[in-house]
Amino acid sequence: MQRVKSSLLQSLGLLAAATLLSINSAWAQVDTLASIKQKGKIVVGVKADYKPFGYVDPSGKIVGFEIDMANEIAKKLGVQIELIPVVAANRMEFVKQGRTDLMIATMSYKPDRAEVLAIPEPFYYASAAAVLAKKNSGLKEWTELKGKTICGIQGAYYNRRTGDEFGAKLLTFKGSTEALAALEAGNCVGLVFDSTFFAGVTSEPKWADYAIMLPLIDLEPWGMGLRKEDTKFAAFISDTLKEWHKTGFIIDLEKKWGITPSPYLVEQNAKLK
Repeated sequence: MQRVKSSLLQSLGLLAAATLLSINSAWAQVDTLASIKQKGKIVVGVKADYKPFGYVDPSGKIVGFEIDMANEIAKKLGVQIELIPVVAANRMEFVKQGRTDLMIATMSYKPDRAEVLAIPEPFYYASAAAVLAKKNSGLKEWTELKGKTICGIQGAYYNRRTGDEFGAKLLTFKGSTEALAALEAGNCVGLVFDSTFFAGVTSEPKWADYAIMLPLIDLEPWGMGLRKEDTKFAAFISDTLKEWHKTGFIIDLEKKWGITPSPYLVEQNAKLK
């Protein structure tokens, strides 16, 4: 019995070692750049429902701020591009499963996400808390919200600061549609929400009299996602992002898509210029 037990333990040990070696070997073999060159194509996961960062235009084509970046990477590599629409719930899984080579899909950097995917620095963008209000509202500083009714979205992390620190009276709603309707009806002087969301709103004619009136605060950087173990591809993306910040390429994209200037882009441009 002792011999059988010893033999079984030895077999299990060998199996575990073989499995670990197989995993390490698979990780070592990950070379997305070589794979892309071999296929002659890069597959990128992008948003198709977040105007103007990634959305479907009237012709049915996916376009936007992030799409332009994806196209530029494909051009730099000299390959074709395939865009795969993703959402927050599946964008990381698609990369892990190898269904996409790269993900550029409005993903903010979080430490737990960096444990799953490689998120090369510098980051390419940053969203922030902002207040949309009428252009003639006279609002200039966050402290001016004290005592004023501000619409918000339930669960947004910056609601508490808007109320507790700046003294606004929060009127919250389940979704953005209801909150925008309340703002349009005059039930609040402004709507506090994500600055990138307002980029799409202000591009619509019905909101021509509205704008982001206060300085952006609470920046959350956005990063591209790729397979954790692929250091060569991560280095390529990192170098590309440094070049883009240095030359102002991303700032130009921001202007092209009518997005309110991001302090993060200005800071990165000055840092890497």
